[in-house]
Amino acid sequence: MKNTLFYLFAGITVSLSGCQSKQKQSIDKIIHNALIYTVDEDFSKVSTIVINSDTIVEVGSQDLLNKYKANEIIDAKNKIILPGLIDAHAHFYGLGLQQSRVDLVGAQSFEEVLSRLNDFRLNNPEVEIYSGRGWDQNLWENKEFPNRSLLDKAFPFKPVILTRIDGHALLANERALKMAGIDENTKVSGGEIIKNNKGEITGVLIDNAMDLVYDIIPEPDTKQISKALFEAENITSRYGLTSVVDAGLDKSVIDIIDSLQQKNELKTRLYAMLSNKPENIDYYIENGNYKSKTLNVRSVKVYADGALGSRDAALKKPYSDRENHFGSLIIGLEEFNELSKKLTDSDLQMNTHAIGDSANYVVLNQYSKVLKDKSNKRWRVEHAQILDASDFDFFDGDNIIASVQPTHATSDMYWAEDRLGEERIKNAYAYKKLLDQSGKIALGTDFPIEKVNPILTFYAAVSRQDVENYPEGGFQKQNALSREEALKGMTIWAAYANFEEGEKGSLEPGKFADLTILDRDIMKIPLSEIPETKVLRTYIGGKRIFPKELKSE
Repeated sequence: MKNTLFYLFAGITVSLSGCQSKQKQSIDKIIHNALIYTVDEDFSKVSTIVINSDTIVEVGSQDLLNKYKANEIIDAKNKIILPGLIDAHAHFYGLGLQQSRVDLVGAQSFEEVLSRLNDFRLNNPEVEIYSGRGWDQNLWENKEFPNRSLLDKAFPFKPVILTRIDGHALLANERALKMAGIDENTKVSGGEIIKNNKGEITGVLIDNAMDLVYDIIPEPDTKQISKALFEAENITSRYGLTSVVDAGLDKSVIDIIDSLQQKNELKTRLYAMLSNKPENIDYYIENGNYKSKTLNVRSVKVYADGALGSRDAALKKPYSDRENHFGSLIIGLEEFNELSKKLTDSDLQMNTHAIGDSANYVVLNQYSKVLKDKSNKRWRVEHAQILDASDFDFFDGDNIIASVQPTHATSDMYWAEDRLGEERIKNAYAYKKLLDQSGKIALGTDFPIEKVNPILTFYAAVSRQDVENYPEGGFQKQNALSREEALKGMTIWAAYANFEEGEKGSLEPGKFADLTILDRDIMKIPLSEIPETKVLRTYIGGKRIFPKELKSE
């Protein structure tokens, strides 16, 4: 009898343990019935993703619904899910600041610039210094730089500072120039004060000369900085961006970013490049890099030269459309070499803006010298826009990688050959050639110089056309990326460029649950339809930030 009872209870125990083993594991969220591009090593596609807290637990088929008990189950209704999109080079804080300035992007003439500026004055009578950004003389019938004469007549009493779209030139009125102490005798290194044929200052300042005028603008306070950051996030989240590389920030701004993120008020993950100032660099060398779930501070942004549109990109041979003009280096060679040696001995990554072939050679040659006994440094050349054919060999995907912006090619293609000539243009904006050389390439926008929308980055990379589908067949189509390559450049390769491929850039277990949900499949639809793609939802760490998270989906 005792043995009978023993086996009876044993059977009940086994039966109960069997039931327990079949119980579903409790998690926070399941999203299913989707086409999910995981961007894992095999570029796998699945239908279901399981999320707990801010992390991906598992991805796979609909069968996962039988394995997990979720607080929230979302039917994606066959929509497209990508890893949260990463902008590998942008100006997040700058985008926020831009919202309180005069928007000059797309102005088709200098008269339109003045009209927009006057509208701003009427609506903001309390403003003491008028600041704007976005003019581009290449869009005007007369493609020459403007001068300050009309600006002086319209605004004789208040300073006006209007930055060119690329951020490497500005136009200032007489009042601003006087406040900055600039006259015909002012000298500047690493930039230029443009004068007319009479030796008079036109008001156009290039690169380092701009700092003289910028110094008259009061620094924003904490409240203004915070407002700018929130405004930037409101924009970037609408376009599916979950991580942004901000190319040039001071420690004071970084500290405010960290404070807002720690309070869970600012959601976007940011990879901060320090502005090249001793006080910024020395602090992080002495105290070490900073890393949280949402902020990564481990790099320095350096400017080697200016921009092609401003004719201040440093070229090996003269500009084709300006006799005996080579552009210039912003940073001195000795300073650049010393800085590179200093950063080599630290844990900080060096990320250098280089547009012209001369600037690129200077950067690449010095990188190669100081990193010859190193590995996995991932120093970046930002833009890598114009190179000699032989200089592509410097890129190895390990110590030296390229970070490029495909919409620069489709913005500049209308006039770039005028600057460079038919031979040099062949090795400009050569993204496929860079990828073939290094095996990886990081893609960004450089907003607010270009539009924020990363779908336009993807489109420009694969089509080599602008939104007007110009030119037919694409601009130097041999340097187009495949759709898979472009998506990797905006996800896993962008994460790699930030030393973050272990936590983001693909939808795999253990990584952050950062997702971008689209209304159509950009991997399959006709090229011409890609720019029409809309972001439906953006998730950071499993939480929906666009549209704003509600109590219930």
